[in-house]
Formats: sequence, structure tokens, C-alpha cells
Amino acid sequence: MKTDELEKVLGDRVRDLRIRRRLTQAELAERANVSLGALKHLESGSPATTTTLVKVLRALGEEQWIDTLGPGSDPFNPLELLEGRATRGRKSTPPKRVRHRRGATP
Repeated sequence: MKTDELEKVLGDRVRDLRIRRRLTQAELAERANVSLGALKHLESGSPATTTTLVKVLRALGEEQWIDTLGPGSDPFNPLELLEGRATRGRKSTPPKRVRHRRGATP
């Protein structure tokens, strides 16, 4: 699915939650402390900020929605990713060749 299609789905779901709570857009915008235009953008699938989304979800009592985005029990540590690449990507280096001068004895 394209980004704009996903934004539309997200907006539709937020709108459905609002309607189930029997709130108007103006009421929800006020409760969420966002502008009416920002809420309309979110619900219509137009680009909106994550701040707007979080405030609206909080106002709807749906903060747990964020937990559905992925694993939250183990925080991501980018250093572990780099360590894994460093050990996995290392190739054994061949022994260095030693050049002897002609006529010299080792």
C-alpha cells in the first residue's frame, strides 16, 4: 500500500473512533488541544504530524493504539545492530606475505 493510502486508512480509523464516541470534530479538536484544521487533515488522510495523532488518540482514550505498532518490551538499541554487523561482516585476513631479498638468508 502506498503512503497516501495508509494515511487515508489511518484517518478513516480515527474518524470512526470519534464518531463512536459521539464527538464532533470541533469537540475532539478542543479536547485534544489541536486545531480543527489539523484534525480535519488527519481524518481526511492528508499529511498530519505525529503530535496531532498522539494528542487525538490520547483525547479519545486510545493511547494503547500505539502499542499495536510493534514490539515495545525490548527497546531498540542501535549499538547492538552495529556490533552484529561488525562481527558478521569481518572476514579473516590472510597472513601477510614476507618478501625476502635475494641472497639474504632467513
